[in-house]
Amino acid sequence: MSVSYLRSLAGKNRTLTGNRHLAFVLSAIAGAINAGGFLVVGQFTSHMSGILSLMAEDVAIGAVGLLMAGAASMFFFIAGAACSAVMINWARKRRLEAEYAMPLIAEAILLLFFALLGGNITSVEWLFVPVTVMLLCFIMGLQNAMITKLSHAEIRTTHVTGMVTDIGIELGKALYWNSNRHPDMRVRADVAKLRNLSTLVLLFFAGGVVGALGFRHIGFTFTLPLAATLILVTLVPVLDDVRRSLQRRQ
Repeated sequence: MSVSYLRSLAGKNRTLTGNRHLAFVLSAIAGAINAGGFLVVGQFTSHMSGILSLMAEDVAIGAVGLLMAGAASMFFFIAGAACSAVMINWARKRRLEAEYAMPLIAEAILLLFFALLGGNITSVEWLFVPVTVMLLCFIMGLQNAMITKLSHAEIRTTHVTGMVTDIGIELGKALYWNSNRHPDMRVRADVAKLRNLSTLVLLFFAGGVVGALGFRHIGFTFTLPLAATLILVTLVPVLDDVRRSLQRRQ
């Protein structure tokens, strides 16, 4: 990978290609974390619709403990998204090249902490499971908020419901029969959008398969290559800021 390409992935100057390629990487990582996390704690942490539905069921059956656990999961997802927004806006005001890289650096650090956490307190299940769920929800909120701000709410990477819906819309446009009655109102599918969305969904699925296999056969250390990938993606913008800071001091 060239330096200019790595800079385009997480640097502050955005292009459609850079947004798309970064989304591909993050979608695969999100799929791996989501599937691997399910193997570890028996719960998906990338989407809040399922957790909110479970909370409603907990209210109906009077399961107060489970309701509080669901509320905590949602709180930490929101907290992750809020932290991502704070970091991006803080970096933006200081004109840093690592404007969008900062949440990904935080995600990489938290994944390393997740590996350390799993290797040390798995024997204390009553503590390990809730802490792990909250940590993974925070990571998912962090990542999803970053790609949402970066793409102006056009891309999501931690859940596929919206993407699958948009795929259906574009397929509906492609299948629509345009008659000659309304030549000025022809319906056309956005082929590029359909291709990108399909790629994101497939990468989320592929990441889930790899994540499930990785956590099953390797364990918590499988998060290390995920963290390394995030660090590689963010390395060039961070080094640009470090170099600029050193030049100013000199």
